[in-house]
Amino acid sequence: MALADHTTSSVKAMKAMKAKRVSKIAKGRMAKALVLRGSKEKTVGGLRKDSLMKNARGRVVSKRASANGKRRYKNIETWIESVLAARKALHVSGFVAINGKTLQGKALYVKSKAIRTARQSGAESSSSSSSSAAAPASSPAKMAA
Repeated sequence: MALADHTTSSVKAMKAMKAKRVSKIAKGRMAKALVLRGSKEKTVGGLRKDSLMKNARGRVVSKRASANGKRRYKNIETWIESVLAARKALHVSGFVAINGKTLQGKALYVKSKAIRTARQSGAESSSSSSSSAAAPASSPAKMAA
């Protein structure tokens, strides 16, 4: 009987648990939107509100990534414009692999390459003619002075 008394006294009262803190880090598909809205502080990758923006399609993206994409697009912009023009000229609709196995794909490649070279040579000649046209205009002014 003495043993029973001993066990009852050794039971301690449980400590009250702390309330769980709400995370300041946004996770999941809408993470960037939550940060931009101000509901959360940052994304898992560490992006804060000042490093996020909405793009032309209304999607929340990183400012740095968007600027990088714009810079990289400038390298292929002329090619894309020429491909679109070639597709229109050849009446191509749907998926056609450029320079693929089909005759249509080969024709599309040749046409878009021709359009691109024509535009580039046209742009070079117009820029050189405008600079040469500007030079004589300034020289008579110098002679008159």
